[in-house]
Amino acid sequence: MTAQNSKQSDQVFSSGSPGKSVSVGIVGGAGYTGGEMLRIMLNHPNVEIAFVHSTSNAGNHVYDVHSDLFGDTDLKFAAELAYNIDVLFLCVGHGDARKFLEANPIPDHIRIVDLSQDFRLTQNSKFKSKSFVYGLPELNHEAIKQAHNIANPGCFATCLQLGLLPLASKSLLNSEVHITATTGSTGAGQSPSATTHFTWRNDNLSVYKAFEHQHLNEVGQSLSQLQSNFNHAVNFIPYRGDFTRGIIASIYTDSDLTDAEALKLYQEYYHDHPFTHVTSHDIDLKQIVNTNKCFIQVKKHGNKLLIVSILDNLLKGASGQAVQNMNLMFGLDEKAGLRLKATGF
Repeated sequence: MTAQNSKQSDQVFSSGSPGKSVSVGIVGGAGYTGGEMLRIMLNHPNVEIAFVHSTSNAGNHVYDVHSDLFGDTDLKFAAELAYNIDVLFLCVGHGDARKFLEANPIPDHIRIVDLSQDFRLTQNSKFKSKSFVYGLPELNHEAIKQAHNIANPGCFATCLQLGLLPLASKSLLNSEVHITATTGSTGAGQSPSATTHFTWRNDNLSVYKAFEHQHLNEVGQSLSQLQSNFNHAVNFIPYRGDFTRGIIASIYTDSDLTDAEALKLYQEYYHDHPFTHVTSHDIDLKQIVNTNKCFIQVKKHGNKLLIVSILDNLLKGASGQAVQNMNLMFGLDEKAGLRLKATGF
């Protein structure tokens, strides 16, 4: 370990938190999910950051890119990988995780949590000697505990699945599902494009990938895992929102459940899952932004059940959930490092 990383270790453990120490490497630390990973890990009681890899920023301080971390760490980006770590987080773009592993063989003793979509689907879940478990704790809690490699779910996929899993668990998805969901601009990643430019995004709203969003494949796979006979359409209309972070999804489908029965079903399903909370009251994005929580509202309207699901796309939809998965894999408190505060005003 370099001197700078030793200093980082002192900072992380200055509180004297007892328990297991997990040595972490982060690839793609300059992006949005990499930055969120750093913010969590710097305050995680059981983590030592061994390195943050970024070829384009090698030698620069982390706070040169993530300016809000100035005063929190003197860690610098590294061009080289280290292999004396316990877990490697791949915070890279879709398609780039597989390319990275092809170019950089990672020893099997190192666990991997991949935040791209490369290994999420069952048909893509194996890479050479490595097998990836789909890392949605509310679906695969016990399998994640035994996993060596995790394919972290997508942000929309997480939000939509958490809205639908309780129904699938009781084989109650018996008609088409209709979804409208809006995500913040950080969902598009850090690389600038015409649809992320402030002058276009501000005071604007637009549909994209209607009925064809790639996260639908994950949703269908998970629903079929719980309800093997599920064969109905999931009609998904995604929107680009004019805010920075968060996802709000309104979902409805035919249901014979009463309000009370639906609320009880959802609350019982998520009873042992510390980050997903169910209510019959109205919910809004400020309640969950900057947290690893998902809030779900269920409400009956005639013969339709309305489910509103909200989460932070960079935390429960990405880096926070990745840390939650790491906690489960290493037998840590599932909430360690993730007791984060929302901003109500």
